[in-house]
Amino acid sequence: MEKIPMTPRGQQMLKDELARLKAERPQISKMIEVARGHGDLSENADYDAAKNKQGFVEGRIKDIETKLALANVIDPSRLSGDKVVFGCTVTLTDTETDEQQTFTIVGEDEADVKNGLISVTSPVARGMIGREVGDTVKVKTPKGIRELEVVTVKFTP
Repeated sequence: MEKIPMTPRGQQMLKDELARLKAERPQISKMIEVARGHGDLSENADYDAAKNKQGFVEGRIKDIETKLALANVIDPSRLSGDKVVFGCTVTLTDTETDEQQTFTIVGEDEADVKNGLISVTSPVARGMIGREVGDTVKVKTPKGIRELEVVTVKFTP
């Protein structure tokens, strides 16, 4: 299987969520036990809800464990250079509107566009990877095709 890139912060977020979900297991088992005590399971909404929650939690636990096993943790503070790569913080200018935006390229589970974190698999990140300061690239975005220029490339934790 292919390695999954993530920052140390992203890895810690997944570990924290995994610990929280595993801690929920006994509580969910108790909910199922209580619901069973209410009688006929075929018409028991509490039982159905508890079983659905259990299925979701167990599925998410497996998903997180797989991602952590396949993790390729990349620490941006150990990187340097002039090219846009995973983990860097890049400032871009829209050549048409002169609007500047700054993004940090992170793993899929860490992405939060409102906080300037974009997934390495996003169209903007994919278009920028390997570019240098001064390079421009046309990228398909939700607002249409944009021409973006790389203004700065920084490496910070």
